[in-house]
Amino acid sequence: MTRYIRLLRPQQWIKNVFIFAGLIFSRQFYNVGDTLSTIYAFLVFSALCSGIYVFNDILDFEEDKVHPIKAKRPVAAGEIGRNKAWFISFVLLITSLVFAWVLNERFLHICLIYTVLMILYSLKVKQIVILDVLFVALGYVLRAVAGAMVIDVEISSWLLLCTLLLALFLVLSKRRTEIVTLGEDAIKHRKILVHYPVSLLNQMIAIVTSACIVSYCLYTLAPETVTKFNTRNLIFTVPFVIYGVFRYLYITYSKLKADVPEKIIFTDVPLQICLVLWVVSCILILVSA
Repeated sequence: MTRYIRLLRPQQWIKNVFIFAGLIFSRQFYNVGDTLSTIYAFLVFSALCSGIYVFNDILDFEEDKVHPIKAKRPVAAGEIGRNKAWFISFVLLITSLVFAWVLNERFLHICLIYTVLMILYSLKVKQIVILDVLFVALGYVLRAVAGAMVIDVEISSWLLLCTLLLALFLVLSKRRTEIVTLGEDAIKHRKILVHYPVSLLNQMIAIVTSACIVSYCLYTLAPETVTKFNTRNLIFTVPFVIYGVFRYLYITYSKLKADVPEKIIFTDVPLQICLVLWVVSCILILVSA
């Protein structure tokens, strides 16, 4: 049973917390119905993502065998046959899309778009330089959009931009760590890494890091944000964002653990505290506005 649980990669469901952005920044978290709908959407999207993960594991099982961590995944390790994995992936994808349709038609549309994008990524796009990281980052943006669609609220374009930039930061950091830790074996694991010298990744990370922090600052002070929430106090959440980004940079460059972003979230206490404080401060500011 444990091998099937590992096949679904539940530890990566943490990425789907972006679905809650619409609930928080629309100030609907006090609405029980919207909160339950968002939790339901989180579970549905997590099942959908697991279906994509299994699909990707089937295609990449040979490459995963040379990775010190991914080699232990059930398909790569031979614990689960590819035929059975195909069946599991198909069931997860179809079932999650049906439940998405039951929840909300617009939510279903976002889930379909995400599914198509991720399948295209697994089949071809992951071998196209730059476009590969953009596709993965768009997956995070679609999570935020899905959360807004499920409760029928608008989400700020600034917030979507911040999500995109933050996602690019996470993906590029992961690429860099893979190259540094795997060395010559990195290309065997992910062929596209041959096009990403560490010096280029350093520049790209610096660009998206700066853009992300600046974009978030501009979002908190944007006229539409102030008008919507009737407060300029969101600017006081900026220090948490800066610390969080800098802490992740420190982990990427000093500890070389950014190849598994979700592991950092679950194991790095300072980053966990920062995230909790950011969420709490956002909620308190929005409630008191």
